[in-house]
Amino acid sequence: MSVEFNFSIVLETENLETADLNGLLRSLASLEAQDPSPINANEVLLIDSGDIPETLLDRIEQQYPWIKVCPAPAGTQYYQAKMLGAKLATGEIIVYYDSDCFYEPDWMRRILTPFSESLEIQVVAGETITRGIGIYGTAMALGYIFPQYSGRSELAPGNSYFLNNVAFRRSFLLQHPIPTNLPLYRGNCAIHAHELVQSGVTIWQQPLARVLHSPPNGLAHFFWRFLLIGYDYYWQKKLIPTAKNAEPTLSGKKEKLGIFVDRIRKMRDRDFRHLFFLPLSLPIVLTSSLLIYIGYLITTRYPHYLLKRFNQHLNA
Repeated sequence: MSVEFNFSIVLETENLETADLNGLLRSLASLEAQDPSPINANEVLLIDSGDIPETLLDRIEQQYPWIKVCPAPAGTQYYQAKMLGAKLATGEIIVYYDSDCFYEPDWMRRILTPFSESLEIQVVAGETITRGIGIYGTAMALGYIFPQYSGRSELAPGNSYFLNNVAFRRSFLLQHPIPTNLPLYRGNCAIHAHELVQSGVTIWQQPLARVLHSPPNGLAHFFWRFLLIGYDYYWQKKLIPTAKNAEPTLSGKKEKLGIFVDRIRKMRDRDFRHLFFLPLSLPIVLTSSLLIYIGYLITTRYPHYLLKRFNQHLNA
């Protein structure tokens, strides 16, 4: 028996400032192919912060008439756009979607179904990995922020989510909003997840709601993205007490090595070609790790410098 869902879909354009605009069209095509169809949503809101050229925006509106473009106020940032979408939406469930991701055909049903099974479920998060194969693709699968698919198949409690692959009950989200005034670039959802878990909320992990995220697009995006991961790491340690108080230990280093080895194993299981490209990709992985470390060190001395310079770079 089919289940009817009362839901809204929210995506934004702010992260397209450094991404491939053509990727947005591929992403929308994967959204159009979903079951249930986005046509069945209360609305599909595209929060436009001015990062899409007018010609492309016109093409999107003609090709996907079910998308409602909502202009955002000048200066609207990523998390502000996400929360603006939640306020404008009317669906019982808010499904968050990013314009630089590709979604498997059953993603929508996988992430919505748990809400129909229990009224106690307030948050459902899927699994996101980095898209690509080859020297650069393998490097990003290994070194970028997204882990590999877990291999699990059952819904289970977790403690984190990515905002490109998560759904909330709207009433719950408006009562427990994602913070938008933090000094982070992309780490607000980590702070939000920590606060939810600390208050006793379960973030349910749906491992079969799978998403492919684009890797950093071009040299400038690569350079700034990894510097800002180090920047965010500094601020997360400041804002999350458990991260702040964690001291490096031998067991901690062994755990990180275990995570690294596990990621390689899962990459191999998903696509054996990763093993071929792995040796050639290691210089890129090491460069990205060095940029993270440099970003962290700069931020310890000048806490707001990198984000200000990045914004200046975008506006240049």
